[in-house]
Amino acid sequence: MKRFLLIGLALWLAGTVVLRLAPGSLLRPDRTFATVVLYGGSFLLMFTWIRWRVLPGLGSTQAAAAVIGLVLPTLVLDAFSSAFFPAVFPNLSANAAGIFGGWMLICCGGALTAVLGAR
Repeated sequence: MKRFLLIGLALWLAGTVVLRLAPGSLLRPDRTFATVVLYGGSFLLMFTWIRWRVLPGLGSTQAAAAVIGLVLPTLVLDAFSSAFFPAVFPNLSANAAGIFGGWMLICCGGALTAVLGAR
């Protein structure tokens, strides 16, 4: 699990840096359809990546531990990113904090859902 936790932490850090450099129009509360597409695509991307790249060769207990390790940094650290959104992401509108928090939950949900069918 430690390996996957470190990978999750690296992915969280990379994602945070990319979002800090992203254009301010990336997450817009006034674009409902774009948000739904972002959420759906992110759920499917995470599900597919976990199911086909992370889980093969792992038993169900190992698979669960691996995915928990991958998503734990996002669940814990992005709680702070959401709470202090304007300071963490000054390039994005403060009104986008809710979309950001939901996006992170959707990504974690997709990853965790992939474990349900693991053998």
